[in-house]
Amino acid sequence: MSSKYRNFRNSVPWLILFWEAVFIILFYFFFSVAGLIAPDFLDPAFQDVSHMMIFGLGFFLSFLKRYGLSSIGLNLLIIALAVQWSVLIEGFSCSGIIFSSSFFSYSIIKATVSVTAVVISFAAILGKANPVQLVVMTIVEIAAFRLNRWISKMYLQITDLASMMHVHLFGAYFGLAVSASFPVLQPGFEKSASTPTSCLLSVLGTLFLWVFWPSFNSVLAVERKNNIIYSTYFALAVSAVTAFALSVLTTKDGKLSMAHIHRATLAGGVTVSCAAGSIQYPWIAMILGLLASVVPILGSHFLQRSLPPAIKIHDVSGVHFTFGLPAVLGALAHIILYI
Repeated sequence: MSSKYRNFRNSVPWLILFWEAVFIILFYFFFSVAGLIAPDFLDPAFQDVSHMMIFGLGFFLSFLKRYGLSSIGLNLLIIALAVQWSVLIEGFSCSGIIFSSSFFSYSIIKATVSVTAVVISFAAILGKANPVQLVVMTIVEIAAFRLNRWISKMYLQITDLASMMHVHLFGAYFGLAVSASFPVLQPGFEKSASTPTSCLLSVLGTLFLWVFWPSFNSVLAVERKNNIIYSTYFALAVSAVTAFALSVLTTKDGKLSMAHIHRATLAGGVTVSCAAGSIQYPWIAMILGLLASVVPILGSHFLQRSLPPAIKIHDVSGVHFTFGLPAVLGALAHIILYI
């Protein structure tokens, strides 16, 4: 964030108000029919996803002592802007049914899920980007994610649910690409330091995400919804147990590392997100959860130190190992199980 307060006040508020005015005008022209919200819109799963986005990811990113409040506050700003923009993008691409109440309700749920990509990208550049850069990244990334989903469905014949569940994969590598334009921060640098309180808040966010992840994976599902919930929960359970075991085995003093628990307990949910549509039995989800928890711990243990010097990228929150590689594992599992 810029240290010049005058420049900050002259740029950030006006940029935010400009985009909000644009959204209001576009909603006036495209969503001007009364009674657009469907009567059954208040889905408990949608509320769970909202809690996961605001509380879970907000606290998940509060591990840096200098950016704890910024991460929670800017997370809310990103979500508020991205949801509006995502609904509009969805409407532009489906103009034939834009005035349907069922479409409008469904598009809000899809928009909330799409926001995950932006928040994951924000995690990769946490403490480096200022609010102006984050707003620009939000606008660009939501449009890019919608274009990516259109290409996946049109040319790769990927289902709508599967293309949406690639949100973790897209957000992780989009964030890593953006982080390449920022300087690499050394691990001992003050901006990358944490405190016991900030780590505790981050673990609290991890617990929120762990509890609500089954609702996230199943909120857009029409068929086999209960099966997706069970698969996600079993994968998360095995991922959490494996994380504790591997953490003890990989630390020098043989103690639990909360950094490992912070990352690996969610990897099973990320993997199942990409492969949920093709998982038929609980034991498959459990195997994926076990393999997924290995990726963040071993990746952070062996690759995290060599990654920045090799490709000049500093992954602040470890999104490559927490979201990126587990999502790749889930995509590969989906291909194998689908065949």
